[in-house]
Amino acid sequence: MDAIKAAQYYTNRIATDTSGMKVLLLDRETTPIISLVSTQSHLLSKEVYLVDRLDNAQRDRMQHLKCVCFLRPTDASIQALVDELRAPKYGDYYIYFSNILKKSMIELLAENDESEVVREIHEFYADFYAATPTLFHMGLAPATRPLFAEGHSWNPGALGRTVQGLSALLLALKRRPTIRYERNSAMALKLGEELEYLMGHEASLFGAQPGAADATQLLILDRKNDPVTPLLTHWTYHAMLHELLGVANGRVDLSHVPDVRPEVREVMLAQDQDSFFRQAQFLNFGDLGVSLKEFVDSYQSKTASHHKIDSIADMKRFVEAYPEFRKLSGNVSKHVTLIGELSRIVSARHLMAVSELEQSLACNEQHSTDLKALRALIADARITAENKVRCVVL
Repeated sequence: MDAIKAAQYYTNRIATDTSGMKVLLLDRETTPIISLVSTQSHLLSKEVYLVDRLDNAQRDRMQHLKCVCFLRPTDASIQALVDELRAPKYGDYYIYFSNILKKSMIELLAENDESEVVREIHEFYADFYAATPTLFHMGLAPATRPLFAEGHSWNPGALGRTVQGLSALLLALKRRPTIRYERNSAMALKLGEELEYLMGHEASLFGAQPGAADATQLLILDRKNDPVTPLLTHWTYHAMLHELLGVANGRVDLSHVPDVRPEVREVMLAQDQDSFFRQAQFLNFGDLGVSLKEFVDSYQSKTASHHKIDSIADMKRFVEAYPEFRKLSGNVSKHVTLIGELSRIVSARHLMAVSELEQSLACNEQHSTDLKALRALIADARITAENKVRCVVL
């Protein structure tokens, strides 16, 4: 399984199936889906000269350009597309939806395409946020789309989005799995039933039944059944970035960091474009420092080799290596800033001491010594309230 490659396949198809100069229109949700797996320069190389939002009413009319739309099949996106087709700003429209399209939606688009500018409509199943090859999510934010309704049951909107995202990933990977769910979880059961119903209803897409040729199993587990692990401080690079700085759709906001330079106020983390991050994301904090030092040393040695330019051949080598050299320079600056800020936070919040107590509470059966340490930690004004609560809950 590789969620990034699955999404990239569809992204490349969207950019290349339509030849010539074109505009790419996205909606609120497909914008981060595309940004996680592609770059502006890559799209530009495929003759996508403008990327914009469908709901941006200030777009200029450019009838000489083709328009490629990549949208989620939601009521809001369909309505925005209907408004676009009533007064088209571009010559031809090639429309790609990120999931299964309802017949009523196709009929609505056909009724409003009075100028007959729609040339093609496709379903491309990239309806998930591919954070890493083995990690994806559905963009469910507690503030806008909470997971739970009253009690321990699904919020209908979150359930529907999860089923759609999982089905899109299965279609992208060409899998019809056998579904297994946690016996004691009503939410896991509900998700499994809804997904199984959808696969049966769309049997022409998924295949009639899971067979011997496809031994894929989908395991649905309930996070609530392991309350301890989320309370522990995790010390790998990627986990610390999420926990201490926050990673939103591959971006880390560093604007709050003291004395941060303008070029690293917001940085992007992408495994396929950042070799250091790909190699170091699962390193623990101690090994991470060693890896960063080797990375900086490698950069310094390459810098030294470009200091001496005595001939035309030296100039040629420098010019040829400059784009890669500049990219390497940006990566070094980015990771030095990130790891430096992580180190500052660990020191300022005394996370080493907090983590030591967390591990002892989670792993030891005798808590008499831990109780004294916990009382001392609660009385320590240097420890944040969040970390105090975390240890008390443990």
